[in-house]
Amino acid sequence: MSKNKNNGLFKKFLDWVEKVGNKLPHPVTIFVIFSLLVIVISHLAAKAGVAVEFQMIDPKTKEVTTTKVAAVSLLDPDGIRFMFSKAVSNFTGFAPLGTVLVAMLGVGVAEGTGLIQALLRKIVLSTPKKLITAVVVFLGVMSNIASDAGYVVLVPLGAIIFLSFNRHPLAGLAAAFAGVSGGFSANLLIGTLDPLLGGISTEAAKFINPSYVVAPTANYYFMFVSTFLITALGTFITDRIIEPRLGEYKGKKEVEITHLTEEEKKGLRYALISFILFIIFILLLVVPENGILRDPETRQIVGHTPFMDGIVPIIALFFLIPGVAYGFGAKTIKNDKDIASAMSKAMSTMGGYLVLAFVAAQFVSYFSYSKLGTILAVKGANFLKATGMTGFGLIIGFILISAFINLFIGSASAKWAIMAPIFIPMLMQLGFTPEFTQCAYRIGDSSTNIITPLMSYFAVIVAFAEKYDEDIGLGTLISTMLPYSIVFLVGWTLLFLVWYALNLPLGPGVHIFLR
Repeated sequence: MSKNKNNGLFKKFLDWVEKVGNKLPHPVTIFVIFSLLVIVISHLAAKAGVAVEFQMIDPKTKEVTTTKVAAVSLLDPDGIRFMFSKAVSNFTGFAPLGTVLVAMLGVGVAEGTGLIQALLRKIVLSTPKKLITAVVVFLGVMSNIASDAGYVVLVPLGAIIFLSFNRHPLAGLAAAFAGVSGGFSANLLIGTLDPLLGGISTEAAKFINPSYVVAPTANYYFMFVSTFLITALGTFITDRIIEPRLGEYKGKKEVEITHLTEEEKKGLRYALISFILFIIFILLLVVPENGILRDPETRQIVGHTPFMDGIVPIIALFFLIPGVAYGFGAKTIKNDKDIASAMSKAMSTMGGYLVLAFVAAQFVSYFSYSKLGTILAVKGANFLKATGMTGFGLIIGFILISAFINLFIGSASAKWAIMAPIFIPMLMQLGFTPEFTQCAYRIGDSSTNIITPLMSYFAVIVAFAEKYDEDIGLGTLISTMLPYSIVFLVGWTLLFLVWYALNLPLGPGVHIFLR
């Protein structure tokens, strides 16, 4: 009875969040309001002389500098000039914009020729229904190996896969989004984030030990296990909380599930052959020591290398080439005009997203220009340091501060560049390794990704959701994602505390306590 009562209270809380949130204006209007608030607050903060001083590590040069940051007004002459002169570049430079549009060129061909639909039907006809949620969440977690591609590719596919099983598409979208964003740090492989954070941690550790090095594999063991934890938690939340709340899908979108025709089977064979040839081609550019897509100087594959920087066009080709091959095999395309038409159709569906991306880009740019996010981050870090907590309390407090700051600064590396010089030396003096501090940070940083409008791809998710519910509000989206954020934060923290209590290694040769 107590459990049912607690479930009822939590459901009422989510219903309240949804109800209040849906009374808010359209997301475009909300970002306009947020932008106006930042303009006003930045002016008031600048007039009040709000400023912070801290040591910061440049993620690229690894140079450590003492920096003073003061609030910058958007209403002084320079601020006004900035808002007018940078409006276009804010939009065109908005990180998710190019990623989404380029990837959609390939995805549009794969969808227009019928490849995606045929693959989904094959999946539906051969995969047990009870495993679909876990597969979607797991693939979401694993997608961060390809940087941000999961937001563009897997999140909309999650909705389509669920609809194929006659399940609510928004539940599939939520499951994929939770895996991609909430589980961003977890993976079975070393991703692009690992060497980036490790480099920042190394420079912060030098305050105490000039010879200390934090390797990209610093948190590998913990993040390996975390992949299965996030998959299990995401599956449980989707099946037991999210989908029951959403109820039966009554929208107009449908996915027909029929057995594949001979032409479709032929198309899939063509697609498979072209896919294998494409993978071989990419491997020839990456695997050899002198591979063209490796870094010309360091010969690395991950990090800021031609391969990782080119991952979006590679993913576009990943869909485009098999899509074209399928089309010719299944006879759904006859010539190049059909291919161009499929691309054009895909672009035509992105109008709503472009409008939302424009205003979201202005808001994010204003917030960055005003320095309000940096000030909040440093103030929060200094507050935790001043509490004098140790042990479990310190760990939990640090994770919560990281989660809170993530609501205001989207970039994981930007936040860590500010926080690492404060917390790594502080915890090293308490006997904790820099790898331990970095691992705790990654838990807090990932868990609240899915509920902050400041996350770059939040506008993308809103646009995808509107395809299945034109009237969806921020309240529905946030109330849908909030259980993931809460459970991920609690479950992940508990795993970390168990790891700490058992003094398990965080990665190869990496321990919790300094030796």
